[in-house]
Amino acid sequence: MLNEFSDAKRTFATSGSKLQVIAVNGCCYGRDNKPHKFPAKGTDYLKLCGQRFWEFISGDQELFVKIIEPLGHLAKERNDDFMQSYAQMINKFTLQFGETFCKNDSSIDWDKLVRFNSGINIPK
Repeated sequence: MLNEFSDAKRTFATSGSKLQVIAVNGCCYGRDNKPHKFPAKGTDYLKLCGQRFWEFISGDQELFVKIIEPLGHLAKERNDDFMQSYAQMINKFTLQFGETFCKNDSSIDWDKLVRFNSGINIPK
């Protein structure tokens, strides 16, 4: 990251641009009460976390609170979709495991399973 910041500053400086480049490491959450960073490499930058980050990109001091509810709804929708897909995969893997590594009485065929997992020759 520091190398990228240095390269960007150098590129702007050599291009004749009059823009002042300020490198920013943005974090969606958290807090850092010392946003100005001066690492040993010499490339100073800002690390903006949580409220400071969201205000920086939007100009809205309260955006960090305003976005939580819509994000929560979207996360729930995605979570429901994920859980449905996850349940389908569990069912698929359970069926495949049962067909491959279980005996007719539904008990695990440990010999076959261990040979498949650790043996030199995979059983058919």
